[in-house]
Order: sequence, then C-alpha cells, then structure tokens
Amino acid sequence: MSRIPHFAKLWARSLLLPKLQSNDDPLIGGQAVMEGVMMRTPQSYCVAVRKPSGEIVTKEEPATRLSQRSRFWALPITRGCGVLGQSMALGMKALNFSAEQAVETEADDEENKNTELPGWALWLNVALSLGFFIVMYKFLPLVATRQLQVWQPVLDNQVGFSFVEGGIRLVIFLAFLFALSRLKDIRRVFEYHGAEHKVVFNYESGQDLSVENAQRFLTWHPRCGTSFLMVVMLVAIAVYALVPFDGFGTQFVTRIALLPIIAGVSYEIIRYTAKNQSGVFMLMARPGLWLQRITTKQPDDSQVEVAILALRKALDYERRVGGQPVVA
Repeated sequence: MSRIPHFAKLWARSLLLPKLQSNDDPLIGGQAVMEGVMMRTPQSYCVAVRKPSGEIVTKEEPATRLSQRSRFWALPITRGCGVLGQSMALGMKALNFSAEQAVETEADDEENKNTELPGWALWLNVALSLGFFIVMYKFLPLVATRQLQVWQPVLDNQVGFSFVEGGIRLVIFLAFLFALSRLKDIRRVFEYHGAEHKVVFNYESGQDLSVENAQRFLTWHPRCGTSFLMVVMLVAIAVYALVPFDGFGTQFVTRIALLPIIAGVSYEIIRYTAKNQSGVFMLMARPGLWLQRITTKQPDDSQVEVAILALRKALDYERRVGGQPVVA
C-alpha cells in the first residue's frame, strides 16, 4: 500500500513527459524530472536529482540512437516516431529514478529499498498515460464535435469539422496545462524545465557551462516538447480534414491509427524550425514557444547547478562509451 502514493505521483508527472522533453537526435536534449533534470547526448544520458538533504545524486547509462541500429529509423517521418518512443521510454526511467531519490523519509533502510516500483507498475503507468491521452485529446473532442454537428449542419463539411474538433482539443489541452501549473509540486518541475533549457542554450552557445552563463539565457527553447505538442495539434487538423469517414467508430479508430504519421510529420517540422528560424513552419512552432511561458519557470541557481551536473556527466559518459564529442 505504501507504493500507491508513489505510483500516483509518478503517473501525474508522466502526463507531462511530452511537454517537458526537448529532443533532437544529432544534438543534446533533456527533460525535467522530480527535483532534477535528465540530460541526453547521442549515446548516453544522465539523471541528476537533488535529495531533500541537499545532496545531488546521479545515474548515467548508455542510450544508443535507434537510427544507429537500423536505417529504417533514420528515414524521415519514421525517425520522429523512433525518437519520440525512445525519449518516452528514457523519460519514464528517469522520472522513476527521480521519484525514488526525491523522497527521503526517516524510515529504515529496508523500507526505503521498497520505494522502487516493479517493472509491471511502470508499464501500467505508460498504459494509463496513453489511455488518458487518447480519451482527453481524441475521444472527447470527437464526441463534442459530433454533438455540435447535430445543431450546426455546416460541420458536415470535413474541413469545418476538423477545425472545430481541433479547437476543442486545444481548449482541453490549455485548460489541463493551466490547471496543472497551479499545483506547487508541478511548478517546481516547471522550474527545473526552465533550468534544463537554459543549460542547453548555454551549451549550444559555446560558452563555458556555468550557473552565471546559463542564467543569462531564456527558459523557452524551439525543440521543447511543448512546441512539439502544439505542432502535433495543428498538423492533426490538416490531416483529419482529409479523412473521408463519417461514422464515429471509423473516425475514432482512424485518429488513433494516424498518430504515428502526425507525430512523424510534426517532428520533421520542429527539427527544421530548430535549424531554420524563419519561414511558414516557424509560424507553426511559434505558439509552442509562447506556451512555454506556462511549462517553464525561472529557476534558481541551485536548480541550474543540477542541470549543469546532469549535462557534464552525460557528456563524460558519452566519451567513456566511445561516442564522439558532441559539437553544438
């Protein structure tokens, strides 16, 4: 029974995973976790967490890119699905590690050992998070739009139907995100999210990694998962407008089946705009940058210190496992 609160907290934060990640396979990325940051390099990752005692603990492991294992995962569209899937898997591992370390009680050592969740619980967490996503952003918007269609025949048009459905989906997303941002614990995660972005910017600038240098940078980054989700919603509107089905069942199944394609296309757009800060695709990514005012907060120096340690150790581990030095 003692694991239930731990699982509940982990699940609540796992719902934020796509919004807290920033990933691009040739460069570095990261993710905010409970009282810490995970930093990813092409061949490895490191999670750094500050315990309630003030001690910073770290965990480094290899993380070979899927594109190095198979050419299939290096192709446009499919590489986005691969990067997203691997990022979610690593994110869950990092989040679980941070949850274990961030909870420090006066219980004896044997009880502390039992705070780790079993493997099945982590998979259950993934399943619940995926189910929550489908219900919130696929099922409910579709049901609501079909109800509106009864009163507004103009929605019989596929384009109009898709735009209204997309608007409802966006309202649900923004309301959910704003509600989460009001929670004290989540605000701490958003502060670490800001710290992660500042340190990534610091690294990409070529300046020495330091708290002072990192604090000069912004907290919003073009490769952030928040921007990715906003692009996903915009791409989904265009894709669903092309789906020639009228029945609820076929519409719902099609929306789930098209998720990999939508995610892959959205990844390519984010990847392009991260390297080309102009053009029509940048207009699609801009709302995500605005939204990061919610999902990132100004971190204090101690939080930036944790993010820097995570990146330094990830880079060190990258060299030890034989990876090439990462060049910004």
